[in-house]
Amino acid sequence: MQEFLIIFEQLCFMLVYMAIGCILYRARVITDTGSRELASLLVKLVIPAVIINSFCVEFTATKLQEFAVATLWAAVLLVLALAVSRLLFPHSTIEQFAAAFSNAGFMGLPLIQATLGSEAVIFVVGFIALLNVLQWTYGVRLICNEKGPLNLKTLVWNPIVAGLIIGVVLFVSGLGESLPELLRTPLAGICSLNTPLAMMVLGVYLAKENFGTLFKTPGLYKVSLVRLAVIPLLSLLVLSLVPVPVVLKQALLLAASAPVGANVAVYAQLHGKDHTYASKMVVLSTLLSPFSMPLLLAFASLLWTH
Repeated sequence: MQEFLIIFEQLCFMLVYMAIGCILYRARVITDTGSRELASLLVKLVIPAVIINSFCVEFTATKLQEFAVATLWAAVLLVLALAVSRLLFPHSTIEQFAAAFSNAGFMGLPLIQATLGSEAVIFVVGFIALLNVLQWTYGVRLICNEKGPLNLKTLVWNPIVAGLIIGVVLFVSGLGESLPELLRTPLAGICSLNTPLAMMVLGVYLAKENFGTLFKTPGLYKVSLVRLAVIPLLSLLVLSLVPVPVVLKQALLLAASAPVGANVAVYAQLHGKDHTYASKMVVLSTLLSPFSMPLLLAFASLLWTH
């Protein structure tokens, strides 16, 4: 019950930030250009900073092993999500993308920080890095119906992976633990921007939607059901079979059960697809997540701690 209340409270805080973003957009304080720039700032600076900061801890063989194990199981969960979305949405590439990729960076990461502590972030950085690489490669090719070999540059040339590499180097070398205050304080300050900025960007998506049509489109509910219930429950089943610390399981489960990632709307718009429908999937699943995520983690906690 405690986990339920903590997550529900944190999600309510996030909804307040989203409401602020919505109000600021309606008041024309944030423009379309401004929201894109905020999203770019998050992806290129804030989220990589959070990842780097998670590695600024004392190096131990146990922590390195846990990071490696968490990244391995993150890959398993992501492959599971891709397979389920392809099976359930064979005729809609946008719905496949939306169901497969959670909002682990924008929403899952700040939620993990708030509920499990900053030390748990290290368990999901591999998940977030792999998710972003898959979005920028498999996801874009899926939306565009592209064939042929992948461009290897797109696999490594992105800020999320760069943040992961820097973080691992700092962690293994021991430099992260002894990072001077001149760097540690600004890094922590940038990390604190993650939740408010991410939620305000999602608030802009909310402000653009017609709520009259949002709740009257059956396809949106199907995507939300798969993203918030089907894939998370299958992920919970897989994690229940894994002999790893409970906090590692909880962190991966939260990342896997987050709502539809905002990038589906971004990529749909960039490639001339139905970005309005994609935005609605993001918005509806985000509005439903304060009910699904606390219930899921509360159930998982009962299962894993008894």
